[in-house]
Amino acid sequence: MIQSRILATLQNLGTLALLAIAFPFNLAIVLSTFLRNLLTPTASPKTTAPKNILITGGKMTKALQLARSFHAAGHRVVLIETEKYWLTGHQFSKAVDKFYIVPTPKTDPDAFTQALLEIVQKEHINIVIPVTSPIESYYCSYVKPILSQHCEVFHFDLDVTKLLDDKFALSEKARSLGLTTPKTSIITDIQQVLDFDFDRQYILKSIAYDSVHRLDMTKYPLHSKEAMKAHLSSLPISKKNPWIMQEFIAGQEYCTHSTVRNGEMKLHCCSKSSAFQVNYEQIDHPAIQEWVTKFVKALNLTGQISFDFIEREDGTVYAIECNPRTHSAITMFYNHPNVADAYLSQNPFLEPIQPLPTSKPTYWIYHEIWRLITARSLPQFRERLQIIRDGKDAILQINDPLPFLMVHHWHIPLLLLQNLRKLKGWIRIDFNIGKLVELGGD
Repeated sequence: MIQSRILATLQNLGTLALLAIAFPFNLAIVLSTFLRNLLTPTASPKTTAPKNILITGGKMTKALQLARSFHAAGHRVVLIETEKYWLTGHQFSKAVDKFYIVPTPKTDPDAFTQALLEIVQKEHINIVIPVTSPIESYYCSYVKPILSQHCEVFHFDLDVTKLLDDKFALSEKARSLGLTTPKTSIITDIQQVLDFDFDRQYILKSIAYDSVHRLDMTKYPLHSKEAMKAHLSSLPISKKNPWIMQEFIAGQEYCTHSTVRNGEMKLHCCSKSSAFQVNYEQIDHPAIQEWVTKFVKALNLTGQISFDFIEREDGTVYAIECNPRTHSAITMFYNHPNVADAYLSQNPFLEPIQPLPTSKPTYWIYHEIWRLITARSLPQFRERLQIIRDGKDAILQINDPLPFLMVHHWHIPLLLLQNLRKLKGWIRIDFNIGKLVELGGD
C-alpha cells in the first residue's frame, strides 16, 4: 500500500513537472495566435435563424468541436459538464456563450434531470445535442421524454440506446437485417469459456463500458486451460456484469461517426482504427457507408451513432461494436462549414457531408509527443514526426487558441493535483476525452 502511494505521488508530480516545462512553449503559441487574430480580425458569424444549442460532455474534444461548428454557423452554444469536470478547459472557448455544471447523472439522476430542465428553460434552448460518455448515453435517453416537452433532444430513445449499447443485442439485430457481424455468445461465468468448444479464435469484451479492460485483446483459446483460468480470473465477469465472446476476425479495423435524422445519414466519416484511438484520417469506404446506411434506415434512427468495423482480406466488412453517441472522429470536420446544417436541417441531403478533401488528419499533440519519446525504432520515430507534420492538433484552433492552453495547463493539472492529494495513481491521461483513466474510474 505504501509503495503504491509513493509511486502514485511520483507519477503525479513527474507529470506536473513535465507540463510545467511545456507551459512556456504553449503560452507562446497561444499569445502569438492572439496577436495574429488582433491583426487579422474575422467577420462575426451570421445566420438567418440562429438557435440556442445545448451541448453536454464539455470536457471532451468532440464537444468542443461541435461547439465551434455551431458557433461558426452563427448559433449560440451553451456547454455543460458534471461536477467532477467543472475545470474543463473548453469552457474558455470563444464558441461557448454559457457554461454550466450539473450533478453526475449516475449518482443522482433526478437532480441531473432537474438541472438540465432548468438550463433548457432559462437559456431558451432549441435543441440538446448530447456528447456523452458511455454511461451518460443512457441518462441522456432517460431525460429525453422530459426535455422533449421544451426542445428537441437529438438523441435516441432509451430502448434504442440500450439495444445499440448491448454488443450481443446489436449483433443479433444486425444479423436480422441481413448485415454482417462476427459470431457472438453471452458469457456470465468464466466456466462457460473454459467449457467452450473453440472452432476458431475469440476475444472477450465487456458489455458494459470498461475503460481498462476494453484494451485487452487476448485471443482465446490460450495454450492451456490453466492459463485461460488465470487470465479469466482477472476479468469481472458475472451474471450482473455479462461479457460477450466474439469471433476474432483478422483484418483492418475502422471506426465511423454518423449523424442521422429520420433514418437518413446527414454526416458521415470513417477512419482507420486502433485499440487506443487518437488519430483520425478520413477514408472513403463505400462498403462500410452502405452497411451503416442500411442499419440506420431500417431502425429509422435520429441521433449520433458510431461503429467499429473489421474488413477481411476478401473485402467483407463486419460491425464489431456500436456506440450510440458522438465519436471523436468528428474532429475531422474542424474546417467544414455545413456541420450545423447536418444536425439541424430537416431537408433531405443528396449525400451525407464528409470531411473536406483539404482537411488534415487530427491528433492530440501530447499523445504524439509521448509516442515520439517511447518510439522503439527510428522508423517509428519518423512516423510520429510525419503525423505531427502532416496533421492538425484537434484542440488547437488558430481563431480559438485558449482551450489549447487551458486543457493542458489548467484542466489536466487540476485533475493531477486532485489525484496527488488522494495519493491515487492512474493508467493513462486521455487528452482526447479530458480525463485520467483510472481503475474503477468513470
